[in-house]
Amino acid sequence: MAGSALATGILLVAAGLTVSLAAVGGAAVTAQRTASAADAAALAAADAASGAVPVADDPCALAGRVAAASGATVTACSIEDFVATVEVQAAYAGLAAVSRARAGPPPGE
Repeated sequence: MAGSALATGILLVAAGLTVSLAAVGGAAVTAQRTASAADAAALAAADAASGAVPVADDPCALAGRVAAASGATVTACSIEDFVATVEVQAAYAGLAAVSRARAGPPPGE
């Protein structure tokens, strides 16, 4: 009887650890996806602002479409001297992952 109680306890602890690690892993993946979405959105906005990519829309609207394709939402976007700064947000398990990225020509050019 004591052996089955011990085995049950070990299985419950193992199951709890597995669920916890899966949640942490999912949050880490969401954070990386959000960072990638911010990078891609900032690059797209900077390219549109510089004229390298001709678009009919505002560069920030393009950034919004690029971020949406990655499952994120643009929460802030600004263009200054062909430098785009974009902040995006994505949700995981009711929590928000936020990432910010800048893209544009190197300083001094």
